[in-house]
Amino acid sequence: MSFDLAVLAMDASADAVAARGMFERCSSGSHPEGELDERVVAFYERLRSHFPDHSPCAEDSPWMSTPLSVGIDHVIMHLSFSSRSDPALRAIEEFAAEFRLVVWDPQSQDAHLPPARAAGQDLPSMSVGFLGRLFGR
Repeated sequence: MSFDLAVLAMDASADAVAARGMFERCSSGSHPEGELDERVVAFYERLRSHFPDHSPCAEDSPWMSTPLSVGIDHVIMHLSFSSRSDPALRAIEEFAAEFRLVVWDPQSQDAHLPPARAAGQDLPSMSVGFLGRLFGR
């Protein structure tokens, strides 16, 4: 069993309606071309350095489908609905916060925009609302 998450390059005023619309455009197959968003590139490079998305995947890979779906302004991930995805979920949360990207959960229709953080401050955690809902924890 699997579930999907998307990381979207949106501005700070993003909400669930805008994120849903962007996700639908990104996953429709008729996505516009343009310049790569540097935040998406940095997120994807960092994520795949920890969790490679090329075949053959390791037995403990969180990915149910590879390579990940990457566009100029998004990364769409199909993850295993099991504990083997826990480290990847924590990394997705951390890297999305670092690069100021929206995490879209198409199952719950929730958009998660990590709050800004001051220099030297720990990353805010979405785990209770975000990861907890995903796994009923």
